[in-house]
Amino acid sequence: MKNISVVTGASGFVGSHLVDKLLAEGHQVKCILRKTSSKRWLENKPVEIIDAGLFDKESLKKIIKDADYLFHVAGVVKAKNEEDYFKGNVETTQNLLDILTEVNPKLNRVVIISSQTACGPSLESKPVTEETKEHPITTYGRSKYAQEQLAKKYMDKLPITIIRPPAVYGSRDTEIYLFFKTYKQGLMGLIGLDKKQVSIVHVEDLINGIYLAATSQKAIGQTYFIGSERYYNWDEIGEVCHKAFEKKAFTIKIPHFIVYTVAAIAQFFSLFSSKAATFNLEKARDFVQSAWTCDVSKAVNDLGYRQNVSLQDGMKRTIDWYKEMKWL
Repeated sequence: MKNISVVTGASGFVGSHLVDKLLAEGHQVKCILRKTSSKRWLENKPVEIIDAGLFDKESLKKIIKDADYLFHVAGVVKAKNEEDYFKGNVETTQNLLDILTEVNPKLNRVVIISSQTACGPSLESKPVTEETKEHPITTYGRSKYAQEQLAKKYMDKLPITIIRPPAVYGSRDTEIYLFFKTYKQGLMGLIGLDKKQVSIVHVEDLINGIYLAATSQKAIGQTYFIGSERYYNWDEIGEVCHKAFEKKAFTIKIPHFIVYTVAAIAQFFSLFSSKAATFNLEKARDFVQSAWTCDVSKAVNDLGYRQNVSLQDGMKRTIDWYKEMKWL
């Protein structure tokens, strides 16, 4: 009998790679998508696609009553107000967990994909760990922290594991892609005058970590950072891009006050749009932090997780994919 895995957010960057991994591991995969979601990365794959909102209780009951695994990847990363963040990240999660408790409490695992932003940036330039007191600095981060706190209330009823990725890059991504696009155009903007450090994980490593956590008994009731074992500064990332593109971009250091000024202008103009601003004052606050690093020792020790994709290899593969897709 094949394991049945249900994936929310299956059409997105991380979700679609997770679907590929589950298929490779022999799972029967059901994808919960909104009608408006693109099915581009799921086309011609042996998956069941179900058009259902995460508040559609009756449909969700039918979908997840036989599931062995539920991977909750869907979430709201951009919203016009706090209410929309909490509705998209907390209320949807509560709905899923309530339904599972009612119709399928004995499934193998529920994996909730959170974010490092739920914990917050590095403190005193030290990587955050699962023991670090949470200090989210944005509404998105606070909504993901609230999602985690909610999930913990269900851990006595359901086998839940929480995953916190840092920045994720790789094929199909459209966020960090903008950095590559700007680099190819000959410009690399560095925020601030200090050497900022980041944890940045290739999507292949993240997916391996998620799968290890989902299939480990030790991971029940636990939270894990899944990221790079090394930390990088933007000079290093620029050097890797230089080698991958075989061209050097002009580097410009952007003082923090300019970052905030640009963010304020973008946020002001978004008031006249139905869409949330991609860049705003909260995003600027994210960007100016001296370090967004996380320690993955717990995942290494508990799950046998390792960073298998080096920054050099991962960046080259990603850039080559963008070129092949004519994105660059």
